Amino acid sequence: MSDARQEHGHGHGHAPNAPEAQATPTRTEQVAAVRPTYQADLAFGLDRFFEAPRTRCPWCGSARLTTRLRTTDLLQHKPGRFLLDRCQDCRHTFQNPRLSAAGLEFYYRDFYDGLGEKQLGNTFASRTKMYEQRARALLPFDDAPKNWLDVGTGHGHFCEAARGVHTGTAFDGLDFTDGAELAERAGRVERGYRGSFTELAPELAAHYDVVSMFHYLEHSTEPPLELEAARQAIRPGGHLVIEVPDPDSRYARLLGRWWLPWLQPQHLHFVPVDNLRQRLTDLGFTVVLEQHAEPHDPVDLLAAVWLALDNAAPRDNLPWLPHPPNALRRTLRAAVLLAGVPALILGTLLDRFAVRPISHRLGVSNAYRLVARRD
Repeated sequence: MSDARQEHGHGHGHAPNAPEAQATPTRTEQVAAVRPTYQADLAFGLDRFFEAPRTRCPWCGSARLTTRLRTTDLLQHKPGRFLLDRCQDCRHTFQNPRLSAAGLEFYYRDFYDGLGEKQLGNTFASRTKMYEQRARALLPFDDAPKNWLDVGTGHGHFCEAARGVHTGTAFDGLDFTDGAELAERAGRVERGYRGSFTELAPELAAHYDVVSMFHYLEHSTEPPLELEAARQAIRPGGHLVIEVPDPDSRYARLLGRWWLPWLQPQHLHFVPVDNLRQRLTDLGFTVVLEQHAEPHDPVDLLAAVWLALDNAAPRDNLPWLPHPPNALRRTLRAAVLLAGVPALILGTLLDRFAVRPISHRLGVSNAYRLVARRD
């Protein structure tokens, strides 16, 4: 990140040798600072960002695969084309070819941290009601868990909100990024673990009453191993709470590449609810709750309109592009986005007031949630 700082003038009351006030670099300065790194990365081409394509389904092993979706990075607009294949036997949908370790690093960079940290942090921090609703899903089965591990916790905003629902519970968070450490420093979690859940699970064995995975499993390279890690970390009689995008949502078909939960290239796996139920049963869990209407996030039409507009509008200033946009391109982008405002408003109204109350009956719920008890 750039160390460039803007200097500000001082009022008369300061001593002559007072240190200069330091300002956060502007976004333009931040983009300029990281552009050389991105251009160096891209000079080697994109092949190293992908593994070899799979010929078998990673969930059931079937060789009967068909292409479900072809798309690009519609959120960050980083270069690359991404394919999702679907198994014709178990209906599991997965990214194929999958991102390599280098690809995961490249496409995640500046999304949750760096250039994207402030915007996304604000988005997550503003979703308190949704987090509380997730926490309440456990109440009929355990209204006083002693300790709870939130896997893929990000900056710990769920844990902070859930503490208001489960007042006597100690919340820990685990994440690949430094978000878990930031959450611990901010007091949102008691303990923030940074690293891989599958690697840390042995030291957490039978330690937790509850493990939650909210929109985490679809990001993981090997979901079955994550489920085994959860079984290891939960004590007998404890609960696992999982929420993931629903690949059987009608919106997934109707909106195609403009359906936000595809979130390529970050989302690697889309597990139909029947598959996840069966896998949990095989691991010794009993599913005690299945929800579709409650976890639905009413943003599909708004997001589809925004993604289409953002894709049509000439590009913004992005460090993975060789040059910043000129004045004409900036003007054109502003004009396209302004012209799209009525469609954005209509999408919002339909999402929240027309579709949301009947989302499950229409079959368009974009997520499902399971609560499972470890037997």
